[in-house]
Amino acid sequence: MSFRIGCHLSSAGGYLAMGQTAGSIGANVFQFFTRNPRGGAAKPIDRQDVRDFLAYAAEKGLGPILAHAPYTLNAAGAEARVREFAEATMADDLRRLELTPGALYNFHPGSHVGQGTEAGIELIASMLARILADFGSVPSTTILLETMAGKGSEVGRTFEEVRAIIDRTVERLSDSASNIERATLNSRLGVCLDTCHVWDGGYDIVGDLDGVLAEFDRVIGLDRLRAIHLNDSMNARGAHKDRHACIGKGKIGEEALARVINHSRLRDLPFYLETPCDLDGYRKEIALLKSLRTA
Repeated sequence: MSFRIGCHLSSAGGYLAMGQTAGSIGANVFQFFTRNPRGGAAKPIDRQDVRDFLAYAAEKGLGPILAHAPYTLNAAGAEARVREFAEATMADDLRRLELTPGALYNFHPGSHVGQGTEAGIELIASMLARILADFGSVPSTTILLETMAGKGSEVGRTFEEVRAIIDRTVERLSDSASNIERATLNSRLGVCLDTCHVWDGGYDIVGDLDGVLAEFDRVIGLDRLRAIHLNDSMNARGAHKDRHACIGKGKIGEEALARVINHSRLRDLPFYLETPCDLDGYRKEIALLKSLRTA
């Protein structure tokens, strides 16, 4: 399979513009925010723009696209209004993404803000189960829980916490779906591994990538891993701070990230850069990573 590599792009110009921008910098995948990352309503979708994009993507071999939920989405919030916003936003995002079949939808699980990790896991899983059960059909989009750095009261800082969210969601679905529907909906739950986050969270992807992946496989299952956020980190391992660095400019380093993109268990996944770069910076990082990719 070809190397699927891209970056986060502005959605201001629409889908076709994002696809063309991706192509212009050597990318064949891209990520975008579904709406303002700090919250608010999403822009109306231009259906002709979507049709034009889908034709362009098919012609150029572009995808999968990765839609990123806004940062304000907190399914584990202590206030009902915060949780209600999260649920309404995610449900709306998934409905809109049905226009681009096969997309991925990534979200930060949330912060329990003093309620405790167990309570946070329960709230996140309950929300996911309700959204999937009430969707009306099986969504074509796969929902990805992002691995987190463990900043503040973030939930999802360990592989065990991510697995617990998935398990609780599947348990809740058993109350409202048939066995066939439950199995299909289960397949729409995955994970996005962020290299900066897991490093900041304490996982040694520099010195023991094989061991980290073995642990991921044991706890979650590598079959759940659908995408990689490829980022360097400004911080030492275990800092729990989540500060991204450009490729090769941080504490993870170019050599370790080269091992990530070439690892036999990861190389066929799509990789999305979220480094602090402008478009020209992304172009250079994509070219660098292509040069580091082995046959």
